[in-house]
Formats: sequence, C-alpha cells, structure tokens
Amino acid sequence: MGDSTAVKAALRAQRIETPSWAYANSGTRFKVFPQPGVPRTPEEKIADAAVVHRLTGVAPSVALHIPWDKVDDYAALTAYARDLGVEIGAINTNVFQDEDYKLGSVTNPDAGIRRKATDHLLEAIDIMDATGSRDLKLWFSDGINYPGQDDLRDRQDRLAAALRETYDRLGDHQRMLLEYKLFEPAFYATDVPDWGTSYAHCVELGERATVCIDTGHHAPGTNIEFIVAFLLRAGKLGAFDFNSRFYADDDLMVGAADPFQLFRIMYEIVRADALDPAYGIAFMLDQCHNIEAKIPAIIRSVMNVQEATAKALLVDRPALRAAQQAGDVLGANAVLMDAYNTDVRPLLAELRADGGLDPDPIAAYHRSRYQEKIVAERAGGTQAGWGA
Repeated sequence: MGDSTAVKAALRAQRIETPSWAYANSGTRFKVFPQPGVPRTPEEKIADAAVVHRLTGVAPSVALHIPWDKVDDYAALTAYARDLGVEIGAINTNVFQDEDYKLGSVTNPDAGIRRKATDHLLEAIDIMDATGSRDLKLWFSDGINYPGQDDLRDRQDRLAAALRETYDRLGDHQRMLLEYKLFEPAFYATDVPDWGTSYAHCVELGERATVCIDTGHHAPGTNIEFIVAFLLRAGKLGAFDFNSRFYADDDLMVGAADPFQLFRIMYEIVRADALDPAYGIAFMLDQCHNIEAKIPAIIRSVMNVQEATAKALLVDRPALRAAQQAGDVLGANAVLMDAYNTDVRPLLAELRADGGLDPDPIAAYHRSRYQEKIVAERAGGTQAGWGA
C-alpha cells in the first residue's frame, strides 16, 4: 500500500477490543500482586476501557468474562457502556474454575456435569441477546493428565455434542469463536489443542463457527502466520487473542516478545484485505498485567498492534509479488524487511493528531491523572481478579 493517505485511512478504521479482565488483578499460579485503583465492579472495568478508547481512538469495545463480569441487568450495563462511548464486545465463558470441572466440563464423563457446563454456554448467549454482542468465545481447559484416564474419542464426541447444542442456540447475527490451547492445565492430552481441531469442529458446525487464534497458545517455533493464511483462505478465521509469550502461555503484552512475528501476522491480514472491521475478524487483546500498571500496559498494547499494522500496510505488495514471481529470494525478503524496519511512530502520531487525539496516548494518560483519581475513589471494597 505505500501511500500514506491510504495507510492512514486503514489505520483509522482499525478496531481493537480490550478485555475486562486485563484491568483487574491477575498473577501466576504462585501469587497475585494487587494494585491500587483496580476495578471492583464490571462498571469500573468498562470505565477504564473507555479511557483507553478515548486516548487511542481505536478500542471501542470491551469483552466480558462470565461469571467474572456477572450482573443482574445486562441491558443496563450495555447502556452504561454506551454512555461512556464504548460497546460490549465478545462474551467469554468460564468452564474451568468450578470444582465440578476437575475432570472436564463439556467433555466430562459425568453427564450431569456436562449438562451444567453446556447450560453455562447457553446462558452466555442469553447475555449476548441482552448486550447485543456478536461473538461467543469458547475456551475449554478440558483434557486428561494420564494415558488411559479417559477415552479420547468419547471426549471428542461429547465436545461435538455440546458445541452443536450451543451453535444451534445462536441468533442469526451471532457467531461462535472456538479457541485452542496446546497444553495447560491438561498435560497429556488437551481436547482442543490446536487450530486443526478447532477448525474441524467449526467446519462441522457451520459458517457461523470460526477459529480464534490466541498468539500465546502454540509450541515454540510454530509459524502462526501460516495458520492465519490457511484460515483466511478457508474463511474460518474469526478472531485473535493477542498477547506475547517467551515460553508457554505467558499472556504478556502483545508485541513484547517478538514484534516481528506480530508484523508477519498482520501482513497476512493486510494481504487478504481482512483488516477492515466489515470483514468480520475480531482483533482482541487477552493479556494479564501482573506487575505493570494496567491501563498504560493496555494502551501500549493497542499501540503495538497499530505499529505492526502500519508496517504491514507499508509493504510494497507489487514489488513483493514481482520478486516472488521472479524467484528473487533475497529481493522478496528485503521488501518485507524494508517495511518492518520503517519507523511508523511519526505516522501514527500524525494520525492521532489528525483525529484530535494526543499524539502520545501514554503521556496523555499520565497527564490526565486518571490513575490518581481511581486510586482515591476505589479504596475499599473487593478488587476484581481471577482468583489465582
């Protein structure tokens, strides 16, 4: 794309969804380090998300996680969000934090526990009906630790049955996003361990079932952009959960561990003309800010995605195609590297200024003194967190 006007137009239209849980306390399996000013309610999480959107201009929705964000009146919560200038995004289910799910949720050998888990998935669609959300996001921790612990094929049959019942409950405007994860907490076999398993179930279900790629959920050395390209070609890429990993599912800030990987992923999106929100891909963050300040980390993450996207948009695609067709190995690689090595921060600063935003969202956040405000206002009560 090269032309800065076209690049700016594409970046202006970009949308990045932030997760409610990233604003809350989180940690490792060893310890959660609480921070002052962390939200105590879903409303306070949404208020923080609204600040991120006001400063970046490209984060107009916030994903909810049930039951972490459970309220009595979801229509009122939706109205509250809209009053602050944001929308409720994907509804994420939780079938991994209940005692009953020790041996699995929808794949559990106990039919009563499977019923309980599936009912929760259906409850999430009821919530989507009230919030106007398009996307139901499913991730299952289900799996087994030892050979012989349970029947691998039976578990796939149970999974398929739960997914079918849930899919058939979706409204016409709603979609299912099926996430996968290589391992953890199941160590011998995970029931949805990779993109192929997710893809196969989605194909069986129908056109409104799509794969969600969490960038942290792969074995070392996995070529994630190949997965992106394959799923785009098949019309089955529904969403990203963006984060970074050094070893396993670290859920660090997107672009922190391997910004070149993020660029390569975003190039496949640009190459497929799939960046526009109308294409249907949800670009979501899924991160845990355990020791760093929450809101600045989320702002920085949004900026990281913008920078990778801007570089991807700067790839000289005709020159790249010509080099590829000519078999010019080094020339083709150089075209990509020229774009990646471009400093796009001045372009993004100009884009923000053009839209009436501060060119430096992090500096603007600190000047706003919002952090001091929420530390004072949110003293007392129980801080939100995922209970590690």
